[in-house]
Amino acid sequence: METSFKRNEDRPILLLRARHSSLSTVKGGFTLLEVMISLAIIGGLLVTLIYSLNYHLGIAVRHRTLTVCTALAREKMYFMENTPSAGKGQFSEPYAGFSYETNVKDSAFPGISEISVTVTDGKERIELAELVRKAR
Repeated sequence: METSFKRNEDRPILLLRARHSSLSTVKGGFTLLEVMISLAIIGGLLVTLIYSLNYHLGIAVRHRTLTVCTALAREKMYFMENTPSAGKGQFSEPYAGFSYETNVKDSAFPGISEISVTVTDGKERIELAELVRKAR
């Protein structure tokens, strides 16, 4: 019985040694597959982020252009209220890329004219119209 008892004592020791030796050979870190999957996820997120940023910057530029066109059309409309006249032209610096067209026509109401101003930068176009009394 002593021999079997010694064998039982030796086994746990051998198992402990085997476990200890297997733990010491495991290296920490990521596998190539894990790194490639994480890079694919990050790449997809970056592409989505850049696309979204580009889209929203385009919207901001368009809104800026529409705001400038509206302000220029209102300014031209203000001057046309006093002296309505048809014509075309370009704005001076810093709005040299913007052009305008003014029109005057009779309205359906007697003694009233319709004046309109169209301002464009080539891509965007704003048109304002207003009814004014005819000059006597």
